[in-house]
Amino acid sequence: MFTGIVTAVGTLGGRAPRGPGARLDIRARFDDGPLELGESIAVDGACLSVDAIGSDGFEVDASGETLARTTLGQLRPGARVHLERALRVGDRLGGHFVSGHVDGLGRLVERRPLGEAVWMALRIPRELARFVAEKGSITIDGVSLTVNAVTGDLFEIVLIPHTLAKTKLGALQADDPVNVEVDLMARYAARLSSTES
Repeated sequence: MFTGIVTAVGTLGGRAPRGPGARLDIRARFDDGPLELGESIAVDGACLSVDAIGSDGFEVDASGETLARTTLGQLRPGARVHLERALRVGDRLGGHFVSGHVDGLGRLVERRPLGEAVWMALRIPRELARFVAEKGSITIDGVSLTVNAVTGDLFEIVLIPHTLAKTKLGALQADDPVNVEVDLMARYAARLSSTES
């Protein structure tokens, strides 16, 4: 379980085929202690397990399914990635509950400056749109964000200066793909309402 609060931005150092999947070499440093083999880390919002640890980062295995359903299959060496270590009991919950299971890919439709912030409109698959609500939470590339407005399969967010400084989201351009995880609470609420009717 994660919170959508990025703790480091690393880079993809390299990738090597591994059956239908790939071994990803992530270059990063964390300020909150050494990594442990087997621990879960959200990489651009996708939960992966640390399989090797080096002096300048760690390695994970991504399945063919993960590569096909997330942006990780398209990343080239040198690309920046958001990283978050799994939530520990007693940690502060600064964002919202995030599972690290990417629901689908969204795309940036439009962006414009809004003072020192940046307004963005993104499109998501129609089957996910019913889980997105105004003033609700959504996770984009592993970052917990508040939805400002929703119209059909489009939703709007505003990236404040802190988010622009601490994440790679400010570099998004029109038609760039992003990993999307809808709010767990919205998903369960929709499931409950469908079983009651």
